[in-house]
Amino acid sequence: MGLKVVKFGGSSLASAEQFRKVADIIKSDENRRYVVASAPGKRFKGDFKITDMFYLIYDRVAAGDNIDTLFEEITGRYQEIADGLGIEISMEAEFSRIKNALYGMAGRDYAASRGEYLNSMLLAKYMGYDFIDAAEVIFFKQDGTFDAERTNTVLAERLKRHPYAVVPGFYGSMPNGTIKTFSRGGSDITGSILARAANAELYENWTDVSGFLMADPRVVDDPKVIETITYRELRELSYMGATVLHEDAIFPVQIAGIPINIKNTNIPEDPGTMIVSTSDKYDTKTIITGIAGKKGFSAIHIEKDMMNGEVGFTRKILSELEERNISFEHLPSGIDTMTIMLKTEDIAKIREDLIVDIRHSVHPDSIYIQDGIALIAVVGRAMVKAKGTAAKLFSAIAKADINVKMIDQGSDELNIILGIEEADFEKAMSAIYHEFVG
Repeated sequence: MGLKVVKFGGSSLASAEQFRKVADIIKSDENRRYVVASAPGKRFKGDFKITDMFYLIYDRVAAGDNIDTLFEEITGRYQEIADGLGIEISMEAEFSRIKNALYGMAGRDYAASRGEYLNSMLLAKYMGYDFIDAAEVIFFKQDGTFDAERTNTVLAERLKRHPYAVVPGFYGSMPNGTIKTFSRGGSDITGSILARAANAELYENWTDVSGFLMADPRVVDDPKVIETITYRELRELSYMGATVLHEDAIFPVQIAGIPINIKNTNIPEDPGTMIVSTSDKYDTKTIITGIAGKKGFSAIHIEKDMMNGEVGFTRKILSELEERNISFEHLPSGIDTMTIMLKTEDIAKIREDLIVDIRHSVHPDSIYIQDGIALIAVVGRAMVKAKGTAAKLFSAIAKADINVKMIDQGSDELNIILGIEEADFEKAMSAIYHEFVG
């Protein structure tokens, strides 16, 4: 096996004890040469995440409040880790510099990024690895979008000078040098970026679960672990709420064809889930790869006789959404009917105006909004090969006495999307899972 990039989440680096587990994992394989570290997560129920604390500190500074006590809680947490590991390191200069920058309103992203920054310094010291500040090698463009090619070029050159290194996750820098973060959970993205730049053979993402589960364990009891999943399947499930891996972490490694292995820091011997470009392997018994879903959607129902023959009808409606910077989720339609699925929060403040403007644009016979809809995605690369998958799905829904509000299937037959009432969400998820998995 060639070079590996490994990323450890907040729960994996929450305490000195967890640091030792991480160090043992890294040292057990000489190919694990580059490490991405998250900020310390919760150590126990009721504990705080360091990133949340830094966000709170930023808000306090913005309100003109004193942050000394809160900041001491943060520095105490890092000192506790250092002391527990027996690391001889003075972080007072770093603490002072960060505190002064926070009082100087260095920015919300700067505040949020310091958890990863400090934790990576500790891990590098403990491992004897070099420390590379992400702000020096990961870049964003002026409009705030990630600059993939510049990052890949600069980072690849830097790694040539550091055979073993720790890089903080979650952030990079803007053209003017200020700190810019990815969205929450963005350390996954950093790991993927690093894997591409290092031309790694494998990207290991270590967390507190033994792989990607077939369904949300908060909804379905003891769901099975997915052994192998493709990038496209993962993208579908992540978008619909599955949260083991940040959905944007797929793209950098997908470009390079690098597989991702989701592993459990606390049970490192578990094989976890392999995320790959393509795979012909699948469970012939279950057929589906996974199920995911979200609540909080609304449907705009539009009816008009002969709408299918009216040129520009759909464009006019979508233009009303575009003008308000609203994207839609799904657009199922019939000859004289159309339904537009959107996030309820996106139209909360403009729903009446939106209806009025659509009326003026296309003069429908009927238009109304239905709230309280949940979407469920049933995903599987094997569905295109298996007969009766849809029949099995709708049989499960029917037996659970659930009414389907919307059905949508992609042309590649990778997934089937169902729209149901939110009150039936948990029941539907459980019914579908047990119909296919048992």
